[in-house]
Amino acid sequence: MMRIISQNIKKGSIKVADNIIASSDYGLALFVGFTHGDTELIVDQMAQKVMNMRIFPDIEGKTNLSISDVNGSLLVIPNFTLYGSLKKARRPSFSDALNHHIAASLYVRFVAQLHKTNITTACGIFGAAMEITLVNDGPFTMIIDSRDLPGATL
Repeated sequence: MMRIISQNIKKGSIKVADNIIASSDYGLALFVGFTHGDTELIVDQMAQKVMNMRIFPDIEGKTNLSISDVNGSLLVIPNFTLYGSLKKARRPSFSDALNHHIAASLYVRFVAQLHKTNITTACGIFGAAMEITLVNDGPFTMIIDSRDLPGATL
């Protein structure tokens, strides 16, 4: 079950080794994690889910608009710690996080699917120590799990 934490942002940036490698204006910050059983099909469906979410306010203040409706941008951050667990101890276990090499491949595919939409997409580096700066808008935060996709049997 792929997991995304989506936050509406006014702006954001990613630094690696004191260098800004990615930045974004109004839109979404997406923290993306993968677990065992995730597939390219799930990744493709999750990219579509992100693009079709109606989580931006319309003229009446109702959440009726998608990222493309508001000409927003995306800041995509790989985050294996989304699968950290503190169930058995005080120190997190990351055994539910997908193998680094497979997860990296799925992350590349996810970003590629987003790029196909012509939405400005800026990305973090898989496996890098990143410094994330966000100005949240709202705050408006959603948790998106692939188990919630139509027809999911996870």
